[in-house]
Amino acid sequence: MKVTFQIEGGNPVVVECSAGDNLLELARRANVAIDAPCSGNGSCGKCRVKLLEGDVESVPSRHISPEEYAEGWRLSCSCRVTGDCTVFVPDIASAYQSRMKTADLSSPKEIAIFEECQQKLRQSGIEFTNNFRSVVLSLPEPSLDDTMPDIERLTWAVEEALGVGHVQVPFPVMVRLASTLREHNFTVCLKGELQGDTFRCMEICGPEDTAIVACAIDIGTTTVTMVLTDLTTGKLLAKGSSGNGQIRYGADVINRIIEQGKPGGKKKLQDAILKETLNPIIANLCKAAGISARSILRLSVGANTTMNHLFVGVDASPVRMEPYIPSFFGWEGLLAGDLKLVANPLAPVIIAPNIGSYVGGDITAGTLASGIWDRDEMSLFIDLGTNGEIVFGNRDFLMSCACSAGPAFEGGDISCGMRATDGAVEACTIDKDTMEPTLSIIGDEGQKCVGICGSGIIDIISELFRCGIINAKGLFIREGDRVRRDSHGMGRYVIADSHESETGREVSINEVDIDNFIRAKGAIFSAIDTLLKSVDMTPECIDDVYVAGGIGSGINMRNAVNIGMFPDVELEKFHYIGNSSLTGAYAMVLSDQANAKCAEVAANMTYLELSTYPGYMDSFVAACFLPHTDRSLFPSCEAGQ
Repeated sequence: MKVTFQIEGGNPVVVECSAGDNLLELARRANVAIDAPCSGNGSCGKCRVKLLEGDVESVPSRHISPEEYAEGWRLSCSCRVTGDCTVFVPDIASAYQSRMKTADLSSPKEIAIFEECQQKLRQSGIEFTNNFRSVVLSLPEPSLDDTMPDIERLTWAVEEALGVGHVQVPFPVMVRLASTLREHNFTVCLKGELQGDTFRCMEICGPEDTAIVACAIDIGTTTVTMVLTDLTTGKLLAKGSSGNGQIRYGADVINRIIEQGKPGGKKKLQDAILKETLNPIIANLCKAAGISARSILRLSVGANTTMNHLFVGVDASPVRMEPYIPSFFGWEGLLAGDLKLVANPLAPVIIAPNIGSYVGGDITAGTLASGIWDRDEMSLFIDLGTNGEIVFGNRDFLMSCACSAGPAFEGGDISCGMRATDGAVEACTIDKDTMEPTLSIIGDEGQKCVGICGSGIIDIISELFRCGIINAKGLFIREGDRVRRDSHGMGRYVIADSHESETGREVSINEVDIDNFIRAKGAIFSAIDTLLKSVDMTPECIDDVYVAGGIGSGINMRNAVNIGMFPDVELEKFHYIGNSSLTGAYAMVLSDQANAKCAEVAANMTYLELSTYPGYMDSFVAACFLPHTDRSLFPSCEAGQ
């Protein structure tokens, strides 16, 4: 039997199969991207495909209306093949988000984030220096009178140029030594790392290629972002991002851990992040920067504990099982060649240390970048991603915890959700009388709406609540042109009609979306509340709140407070610091001192396991309303009547 996947905007993919094969699993085997945040258990309703020819055995779903079913729409996770068929795979908002994007580094805003990180850490006494060197050597050519071997000729030249006592020439350099020397008439560039009195050679190339480069990577559950930077000057050379290729195996870490536990699953998940995500981005950025990938001499990674395990190909199953013990917190000695990363095979890969099963290296890197570890004031650091991680404290102590917020802050679990890229609604206001929205959309002028990113979702829900369009439970209580209901009476607010959107499909937010987001924001607030109570403090003790994450160009803190996501403290205490995991990884890959400080911060941080903490679930349930069941906690909240 054959199944043909007709991909919108792409070429057809034909897959050989057997009767009874699951359609979603077939797509995964063929690397056809079908979004399945729930990893195929039928709960999310996003893995929609349209049957064009043939037939499949399918289970009815509440996510497919009778009209849509008659048109051929099915959930791929609930379909089994019964014969040859052709299915249409739509390029929906979540598939749209996986496209690779390269940032414009001429933008002062892009550069300022990394410069501010450097400045903040320098003020704390951290120098941005490292031991990587590039040196051009002119060696005497051999002759019948000078029969010294190439390795000795090179070693003597390096010892004289760098003043070292020993030179290591590893195998990958040794096998290229003879041909490179002769190709360039014995004038070459040698790149490597000083290790005390020893120079470890990592690359030999032509004398014109003197660049030594580092790569800093943030591996998010939904999105991967990275920068290339000059190891000598710290100058940014290129920046890019794309969706995490593992997304088709589930939107959250639990589904991915379950998937990697299946036969062959570990390799599938590792290939999805390495071969399908990281290597293409690195290759794209090297091309944009005009450098060779072999010039990348060091890499650093900020990622949560599960992503770290899946990245290196280590079983992550114990992470989700009591007593929640990961295989590693830190890992030294890992090389790019071990993982077949597109970089110099001898390049060390620094993994920002994990703290617990659900507080990983992305948070230690982010805490490093935020600078709260070197302040007297009490600071709250919040990273909004697929999981919500929180750190509270100052130079004397740091407490951390993680809550299962779900991927809502990056557009997951939302019917028209997407990450913060072109076409995403990032901000919104609603007229209280007409209920008409005014949108801010990421992209060039004239860009039409594709979906809604995290900051836009916060604004829309806050505005719907402020205007009295939804109640504290997130149910629609006003009617109007923008409020529509399906055959079951479920309400939705239309952000853009089909003729107003980029894709020709309606962009809206419904009551299920709002309920999912209320649970996500409730998880964040209850985690903050529990963390403060664990050290016998209240929101009044907070001096500053640092909000991080790839949620957009910045969130409206007033609206975040208005829906009960953040404590109701003075707005001037809030600071949005962008992707702090990436800026922390950037500091670590450039600075040996920053790398050491990150390890120290991780070692001194106390991890609070919320799932076993008394009172946390009560706090969570109380927070699953707009803004909260206890309105006295939010005296400044603005809500319609």
